Amino acid sequence: MLKRQLPWAIALVCVVLGFMLSMQFKVQKQVALDVTGVQRSQELAVQLRKAEQDRDKLAAEAADLRAQMLSMANNQTQFKDLAQQLELAQLHAGLIPVTGKGVTVTLTDSTRPVTPGENPNSFIIHDEDVLKTVNDLAAQGAEALSINGQRLTGRSEIRCTGATITINGVRTAPPIVITAVGDPDLMESGINMRGGVGEQLRPWGIQVSVKKETAVVVPAYKGSLKLQFGTPAK
Repeated sequence: MLKRQLPWAIALVCVVLGFMLSMQFKVQKQVALDVTGVQRSQELAVQLRKAEQDRDKLAAEAADLRAQMLSMANNQTQFKDLAQQLELAQLHAGLIPVTGKGVTVTLTDSTRPVTPGENPNSFIIHDEDVLKTVNDLAAQGAEALSINGQRLTGRSEIRCTGATITINGVRTAPPIVITAVGDPDLMESGINMRGGVGEQLRPWGIQVSVKKETAVVVPAYKGSLKLQFGTPAK
């Protein structure tokens, strides 16, 4: 009887052992899954912290860029103001071309024959005649002047050099064409007024013509700007 029961006991033990092994395998598998889940959670937590750090860094960079943009905008406004001031200074100094309404005054030597006893020099244009013309135009508000393409500035000279006239170190000869930006009516009246340069020169046959213009161009000064002795005063 005992011999008959022994295989069944062994079979039962094997079944129980198999069940226990199966349960152990499931438990180990679940534990492994749980460990993997914890590790994955930890990895995700690390990634989240890194993403938050990157976000904070990018936010700081964005704030810095906004500050730089604001500073650049302010600087651009300052640069624009400085550029306008520089352009205005160059305009008054004669360093850039000027355009506007004005007049063109042309002086031409006399073609009248010189009679005995008359001074031939009275029938040709001299530097003082050009200077008088420029002064009459300036007195009537001329804002920019040029003589035969030479811009007049505070450093310009008008002087006689033999049979020619020198302006800005450049020799020129009649006809003398003076271009002026300003009120055309006032400048025309300045040339033709009683005692003006027109009244002084025309009796000798020197032609003085004034043409009012809706737009003239006075070129920029092309001479040297280097100072040998002068320095900015403090």
